[in-house]
Amino acid sequence: MRRADELLQDWRQRALRIEENVARAVIGQPETLRMINVALFARGHVLLEGDVGVGKTTVLRAFARAVGGAFERIEGTVDLMPGDLVYHTFVDEHGKPRIEPGPLLRHGDALATFFFNEINRARPQVQALLLRAMAERRVSAFNREFSFPHLTVFADRNRLEREETFELPAAARDRFMFELRMAAPTDPGARHAIVFDPAFHDPEALLERVEPAIVAASDLNDIGAAIQASVVASESLQRYVMDLWDATQAPQRFEVCIEGVEIDRLMLAGASPRGAMALVRAARVAAWLAGRDHVLPDDVATVFPAVMGHRVFFTPLYEMRHAQIADALTAQLLQRVPTPR
Repeated sequence: MRRADELLQDWRQRALRIEENVARAVIGQPETLRMINVALFARGHVLLEGDVGVGKTTVLRAFARAVGGAFERIEGTVDLMPGDLVYHTFVDEHGKPRIEPGPLLRHGDALATFFFNEINRARPQVQALLLRAMAERRVSAFNREFSFPHLTVFADRNRLEREETFELPAAARDRFMFELRMAAPTDPGARHAIVFDPAFHDPEALLERVEPAIVAASDLNDIGAAIQASVVASESLQRYVMDLWDATQAPQRFEVCIEGVEIDRLMLAGASPRGAMALVRAARVAAWLAGRDHVLPDDVATVFPAVMGHRVFFTPLYEMRHAQIADALTAQLLQRVPTPR
C-alpha cells in the first residue's frame, strides 16, 4: 500500500488543480478561491456575501463542478416553504397527483453539493431545515431518515437588498465554517477582461472551462480526516489558538482598541467551541495546501477573520455595525494576541 504522506501529496495536487480550474472561470478573486478550497477540504460549509453581479454564483457553481458528485440548487424566495426542499408535487400525464422527492432528497446519499442561492430571502422555517441538514447531514421525511454523508452547502447572500429578506440567526451562521465577503476585483487587468472580453459575458461557457469531477466527492471525508490527523500543531501554536479564542470572549484583556467603540460594552458573546474547532481544522488545511505538515501562526491568521468574523456577537449598541466592527476586531486580535515564535 502507498504511504499516507504520498497519498496526501497526490490529493494536494488535485486540490490545487481545483483552484487552478476555478480560476479559469473566475478571475481576480485568488483569496476567495483559496478560502473556499480550504473549507472544502476542511469539510465545512461556506456562506458567500457580496454586491450584485460580482460572480458569487459562478464561483460556487465552478467549485461544485470541480468536486463532482450529485449537485442541487435552489433559489431563496419569500414564498419558499420547508416542504419545497424535501418533496415535489405535480399532476402526471394521467391527471393523477404525484409526490416525488425534492432537491434535498432526490439524490439520496449521493448528494455532494447543495447550493442555496440568496439564502436570506428564504423564511426562517426553511433556514431551520437547512440548518439540520448542515449540522447532521441528515433529515427526516416520508417516515424515514435520509443521510447526506458527503454534503457541502454553499450559500450566497446579497449584501445590498434587505427588503423581503430574513437575516440568518446566530445558530445558522455558526454552522458555516466560513463567511466570506466577495467584492469586485481590484486588479486592473482582471477588471478590463471582465468588461471587454466576451468570454466572461457567458457564465455557462465559463463553467465549461472547469474540469469536471477533479475529485470524487465521496473521498472528501476520508482525505479531510487524513489531513487533520497528519498536520500537527505545536504546543505553542495550541496556546496561541486558545488565547485567540479567549480574546473573542474578552478583547479588553488584550488591550484591543477600536475607534468609536467602548470595548467594555462591545461583546455580547464570543466564538463558540465549534468556532474554535473550525479555526484549527481550517488552519491545518491551509498548512497542507502550502505543502507543510505543521501549522504556522500565519495559517491561523489567514483563516481567522473568515472563521470568527460571524461568530462574535455584539451588544445592541454596536450590532448594527457588525461587519465593520468585526473586521476591525479580528484584525486587532491578530495584532494584540502574542504570536509564538
